[in-house]
Amino acid sequence: MPIFSADYLKRAGIAIFKGAGAPDDEAEIVMRLLVKANLVGHDSHGVIRIPQYIHLIQHGDLHPGIAIEIVKETPSTAVINGNWGFGQVIASKAMEIAIQKAKTHSVSTVGAHHSNHVGRMADYAIMAAEENMIGMVMVNNHGAAQHVAPYGGKERRLSTNPICFAVPTGRKETSASQTTAEPLVVDITTSVVAEGKVRVARNRGQSIPEGWIIDTDGKPSTNPADLYADPPGAILPFGGIVAHKGFGLSLMVDILTGTISNAGFSRANPPRIGNAVFLTVINISSFMPIEEYLEQVDAFIEYVKSSKPMPGFDEVLVPGEPETRMEKKRLAEGIFVEDETWKQINDAAKSVGVIL
Repeated sequence: MPIFSADYLKRAGIAIFKGAGAPDDEAEIVMRLLVKANLVGHDSHGVIRIPQYIHLIQHGDLHPGIAIEIVKETPSTAVINGNWGFGQVIASKAMEIAIQKAKTHSVSTVGAHHSNHVGRMADYAIMAAEENMIGMVMVNNHGAAQHVAPYGGKERRLSTNPICFAVPTGRKETSASQTTAEPLVVDITTSVVAEGKVRVARNRGQSIPEGWIIDTDGKPSTNPADLYADPPGAILPFGGIVAHKGFGLSLMVDILTGTISNAGFSRANPPRIGNAVFLTVINISSFMPIEEYLEQVDAFIEYVKSSKPMPGFDEVLVPGEPETRMEKKRLAEGIFVEDETWKQINDAAKSVGVIL
């Protein structure tokens, strides 16, 4: 399978989206975040999404360059209508608004509706952490992309309903060019796995672990194609024998995002696919001096990491560390893209008059 530099993938994707009518700034935002997902090891939210977005543009479901509207606002809250633009652009703007409100009013919450796929949620939560604030992001997919069965059910009723937290730390990450703060980031789906990871396995011709999905009859399957069959299978809530916990969290994510964004919840016969976005930002300095906070959080992290590793582990890693290490590796060695995904990207490029 081909291996590409991050810079090449970003340039290629920008050319494709500009060919499809996206303004320069929007193409840059989308590709910066898609490539970032690949760099940190989450290929499910990376360049594999380019053909999906081009398809949406060509079918009139994604509108590059469209204006984002604030339809309801208070000093500490806002509701945004994204008018079906790029999800990455809408979510970035929503987080910028939330951060500015939290700077003045300590805590803010912003919801967004009429948004296409927003990609990797950590990108937006980290925006808050970089401002020495706590960021929380949730997303539901209230349209046709419901892939998850409820606990005890075999039919799709929910999306993967992810939830993400990012908190600042005083820990530093040093690269060849700069030293940056390393936030603690928890970015998880309330399902066993993100749908995109099943899609990646299908494109690579690989099997998946038992426990990820069930087939249309409700039986465990290791064949990723069963999720996309007709009739389709479903992804399971996370938790294994205690999957009712993942199911419960999923319901809360659906309700919080659906109400705060005014987008609604998972439902039968939805008019179209769309992300409902919920963002909350907490200004730490409104509660305690940031220096004191960083000292306490860093001591806590070091205490947790001081645990002797169990057999099969070299060390205790906190959330965000695996991604930081993978980014270093892929910046040095390149990003591999499976042949099927690269073919789909090339087909999308040709459809907008771009030759890679």
